[in-house]
Amino acid sequence: MTILFKGFVGLLEFIGGIIIAAFGPQQLNRMVLSWTNPELFEARQNEILQLLRHGVHELAQTKGYFVIFYLLVHGTLKMTITAVLLRGHGGWVFPFASAILVGFIAFFGYDLAHNWSNWVLGLALFDTVTLALVLNEWRNWKTG
Repeated sequence: MTILFKGFVGLLEFIGGIIIAAFGPQQLNRMVLSWTNPELFEARQNEILQLLRHGVHELAQTKGYFVIFYLLVHGTLKMTITAVLLRGHGGWVFPFASAILVGFIAFFGYDLAHNWSNWVLGLALFDTVTLALVLNEWRNWKTG
């Protein structure tokens, strides 16, 4: 189930990248604002909605190219790892995935050194955990 969940999350990331690419960050911001209009909800201080609105607002301040790239690559990587784990062959994916994740982590570290962002820190930590999981799978793949 864990492997399938990983693949599902990868699919969601990939679809998110496609949605942002198709609509653009500014249009996506307008859609989220209209869908999360406080008048539609009884609990006006819903923290998840506020976090979503803030994140999409921040994204709308950019062209979104890196976010689109990140979601498409990250999602594809997760779906590929899922397919390899389910099929039982294709160990080439582990060093490839590790290199990509190290690249993302290095980029996030560089970005954080120049412009602090809690979102970027969260992504860097998320990718660090993902890298640890990939390295563990690779280690088990070779010995198993």
